[in-house]
Amino acid sequence: EGFFWLLVFVGLNVTQMGRLYKEYLSGSRIWTCSRCATHLAAHEDVVSKSFQGRHGKAFLFNTVVNVIPGKREDRQMLTGLHTVVDIHCTSCCTILGWKYERAFEESQRYKEQKYVVEKAMMTKIHCAN
Repeated sequence: EGFFWLLVFVGLNVTQMGRLYKEYLSGSRIWTCSRCATHLAAHEDVVSKSFQGRHGKAFLFNTVVNVIPGKREDRQMLTGLHTVVDIHCTSCCTILGWKYERAFEESQRYKEQKYVVEKAMMTKIHCAN
């Protein structure tokens, strides 16, 4: 019951969620949620390690799994105006970062449909293949 109220609190629609489905990634280096260890991204999907999040260093990824999008909003950032959605871990609802939906400046369009995850919100694990 506490998990349900947490989902309601962060504004996620639990009625559309259904059964929790987690994707498990393969590879030698996997980024996971630092709070609950849910797989988030393969190391190979890192586009850049030089992004700034709300709380420090962040990485830009091509693809991220096991996240729930929040509400869409226009947000003024250091690099201009962007339409973004915050991304939450599917297991523990921690806000991990955001997804770029749209960049208003031409020079920033490479970020569209990519994900920023704060380094403090994830842990890298090394897997044996």
